[in-house]
Amino acid sequence: MPLPPFKGVLAFEVVSRLGSISQAAEELNLTVSAVSHQIANLEEFVGARLFDRSPRGLRLTLVGQRFAHDIEGALGLLTHASQQARLAPEIEVLRIHASPSFASLWLMPRLLAFRALHPDIRVQLSASHHASDFSREEVDLDIRYGSANWEGLHVETLFTEVVMPMISPSLKVTLQIQTPEDLAQHDLIFSAVNVVKWPAWFAAHGVEQTPKAYALSFDRAHMAINAAAQGLGIALDSNKMAEGELTSGRLVPVFDDQKGIAVHAHHLVYPKSHAQWPRVEKFTQWLKSETRHALESAIT
Repeated sequence: MPLPPFKGVLAFEVVSRLGSISQAAEELNLTVSAVSHQIANLEEFVGARLFDRSPRGLRLTLVGQRFAHDIEGALGLLTHASQQARLAPEIEVLRIHASPSFASLWLMPRLLAFRALHPDIRVQLSASHHASDFSREEVDLDIRYGSANWEGLHVETLFTEVVMPMISPSLKVTLQIQTPEDLAQHDLIFSAVNVVKWPAWFAAHGVEQTPKAYALSFDRAHMAINAAAQGLGIALDSNKMAEGELTSGRLVPVFDDQKGIAVHAHHLVYPKSHAQWPRVEKFTQWLKSETRHALESAIT
């Protein structure tokens, strides 16, 4: 199948982004007539109008909107391919996306070990609560948080974690909490992103009345964990995400038997085709080794 005229595709992307042929001509360092000609060639190739033209300016047609969406990923891949070609041939760039708390609390402290093992691989780590769109974003693999229901992608659950109430040692001595019911009388820290939140935890432990307000609320688990470590209240969070604070003793379980809820919430996700890339294979093998080591350490 013949490829579309690349100059026309490039002109279309700039015009659709700026909404103006004259502004596009300035960005592309072309004349207005040259940009218009390239758009016309592209419309002839696809056999449909891509813009509606009116005295008020240009507006994408439905075909144009779909075409703009589809080429965005292709242009991103071209940009990435060009960047990769400019790198030294012995250097690979591994592009990882993860949830903010996993990236900062679990992965970052371990990246030095990966870099020591694979100094030829550069790591680009981005973090947000939004799952990566592999067709549009420059990401090799994603470490996602939530329920594993992503069709068409390779998905591996990294570990089982326990969501439990945790508290600073000094506050635990002060409050002397004995039962789940006691917790409702104290300052609780609410984490909006957790898969298990306070109402679900109370319900699981037979407590009918739950707080209607919380002392502190955060949209990042690491903020809730840090607040609890500073003695600002009681957090409900993952033992994996709070691993550093629990190991150092800055946080301890509220209850000696933990009264935690086991969840499978962190997953390694990537397109199946990415598995054959050496940098992805090396990272996934290392990551799974790290999770096994963390589990063995927890057991012993």
